[in-house]
Amino acid sequence: MKKILAGLMVAGTLAMAGAAWAAPPGVTEKDGAFVAPDGKPLYTFARDTTPGKSACNAQCATAWPALAAVADAKDDGDWTVVTRDDGSKMWAYKGKPLYTFARDTAGAAATGVSANWPLATK
Repeated sequence: MKKILAGLMVAGTLAMAGAAWAAPPGVTEKDGAFVAPDGKPLYTFARDTTPGKSACNAQCATAWPALAAVADAKDDGDWTVVTRDDGSKMWAYKGKPLYTFARDTAGAAATGVSANWPLATK
């Protein structure tokens, strides 16, 4: 009986740990990098130096759309919700806001990678 109980406790602990890593709906991982629900690669922005704050607004946000979060989205482990300057919500991973690149195509290789715009990875 003790072995069964211990096994259930381990399974429960692992399940809870897995929940802490749950990505926002539709976000997947391919070759170590995150992919948005629309199939485009996700990026971080080097100028986002304050955790949980996006520095990409106005024209920047046209070229680099934020990974939108619904208004009532809740933080989940390393995945957090950021309120943008315009009041909209976006997702961040480990405090780094996430973006797609307008010129990328769903399912294709990332075309916006640079020192300022690295791919978002674990």
